[in-house]
Amino acid sequence: MAIDFPNSPSSGDIHTVSGKQWQWDGEKWLAYGASLAPDILKIDSGNNRVGINQTSPTVALDVTGSARITGDLTVSGTTVTVDSASVLVKDRVQFEGATADGYETVLLATDPTADRTITLPDASGTVAMTSGLAAYLPLAGGAVTGAITTNSTFDGVDIATRDAVLTSTTTTANAALPKAGGTLSGAVDAGDQIISKAVFKDVGETLVTNGTSGSAATIDLENGNFYKITLTANCTLTFSNPPASGTAGSFTLFLVQDGTGSRTVTWPGTVDWADATAPTLTTTAAAVDVLTFITLDGGTVWNGFVAGQAMG
Repeated sequence: MAIDFPNSPSSGDIHTVSGKQWQWDGEKWLAYGASLAPDILKIDSGNNRVGINQTSPTVALDVTGSARITGDLTVSGTTVTVDSASVLVKDRVQFEGATADGYETVLLATDPTADRTITLPDASGTVAMTSGLAAYLPLAGGAVTGAITTNSTFDGVDIATRDAVLTSTTTTANAALPKAGGTLSGAVDAGDQIISKAVFKDVGETLVTNGTSGSAATIDLENGNFYKITLTANCTLTFSNPPASGTAGSFTLFLVQDGTGSRTVTWPGTVDWADATAPTLTTTAAAVDVLTFITLDGGTVWNGFVAGQAMG
């Protein structure tokens, strides 16, 4: 079939006849490309490009619209870019790694029963698995605070808490307690929370020792519930920081006379003694009297009892 080419073409002009394209190179017409239903399939042989629903392809394969691949797709480039679109995974994403062998890491897309959202934090780090996190109970500020929250959490455990536990050998603020077994390596502050159904074994209590009382001494229940005070002068005692009203608080006091003896004590006015009479202390040198005090109302009233006298 004869082709009627235009007269006096300019270099680069394209002429299409019966789906076949020709281009004028300044001297002659060259077969440029084929167009089969131009709005659907465009073959740009001059630039080694193919367009599908794209009459002016700008890359090797330029597709406008949806595409389906039946079979495996191998991408040998360095970057796969998805712009403003969702990637729908119906089964799994499998990571082969650098070595093609029988071992892979699989992200399995379990069929959801409702819409779910997992937000990746704006931070660098390593994603921990559920089996590693389930062994820890989250705390807040080093103290149990009651309800466990899940803000900035993974599997119900605060991520910063988890990282602090895994990288530290001591119990610090925002640290965690092992739920099953393990040995604590530091002090634990229960934050005035209730600990229920506990079984204690081999338990000791803090003894606060005041080697020289002077003329005044303070018994601070935040420091301990057993006090040993050596009286080196006639001493006025102050009781501080009992539990809040409605919670029972108590302490045991060991009063020791120094080598001189004859030391006396002025008790707080909040102490209520049997028969409203304070006990007479043993005042011989090195003598020990043991007394117990209990409050139920935050220290408004302290009930005082003599547990033993002249023990030394």
